[in-house]
Amino acid sequence: MTQTPYTAEQRATLYRVIAERRDMRHFSGGSVAPETLARLLGAAHHAPSVGLMQPWRFIRISDRALRGQIQALVEQERIRTADALGERSDQFMQLKVEGINDCAEVLVAALMDDRERHIFGRRTLPEMDLASLSCAIQNLWLAARVEGLGMGWVSLFEPQALADLLQMPPGAKPLAVLCLGPVEAFYDAPMLELEGWATARPLSDMVFENQWGARP
Repeated sequence: MTQTPYTAEQRATLYRVIAERRDMRHFSGGSVAPETLARLLGAAHHAPSVGLMQPWRFIRISDRALRGQIQALVEQERIRTADALGERSDQFMQLKVEGINDCAEVLVAALMDDRERHIFGRRTLPEMDLASLSCAIQNLWLAARVEGLGMGWVSLFEPQALADLLQMPPGAKPLAVLCLGPVEAFYDAPMLELEGWATARPLSDMVFENQWGARP
C-alpha cells in the first residue's frame, strides 16, 4: 500500500486551504514582496499540463495607466452584462465585480499563441489548453491563500480588446484578470452567497454513478 509522506495535520491544512479559498473583490492596497510573487508564479507553473504544453502566460501589469485601461474594459463589459441580465440588472449592478484599482498586483493570465501544433491530449478535446491554464490559476490562488493574500478572478472583458491592449500575438487569448494583494479579511463564504446572488449547491447534486443522473 502506498504510504502518504504527509502528516494528518499537513493533510488537514491542505483541505482547509481549499475550503477557505475565496474569490476576493475587496483589497486593502499594500504590496506583494517580489519573492512572494515569485513563489506564487512558481506554484502556478507547477500545474498539470496536457501533453506538457504549458500553455499559460502571465503578464504583470505594473503600469498604473494600463491598469486603468483594463479597468475601463471591465466596466464596459459590466454594463453589457447588466443589460443582458434583464430583470436582475439592478441587482447585478450593486455587486462589486473587481478590485483592479485597489489591489496590490494585477496579473493577466492568457493562453499562448500557436496552440494548434500541440496535438497530444487535444485532438478531440482542444479546450484542454484552457483546462491546463485553469489549473495554473487555481495553484496560484491556493498559494496566495497560504501566503495570506487575497486573489480575485475577473472575467468581465472582451478578450480581443484586452489582447489588443496588451499587444498579444494572433492566437493568444486572455482568460483572466487576476487581482492579488492584502485584504482586511477573507469572506466567511463565497461573496455571491453573502450578497444573495446565488446559493452553492451540495456535492451530492454533482456526483452520479455509472450514468448521468444516477445517484450513488
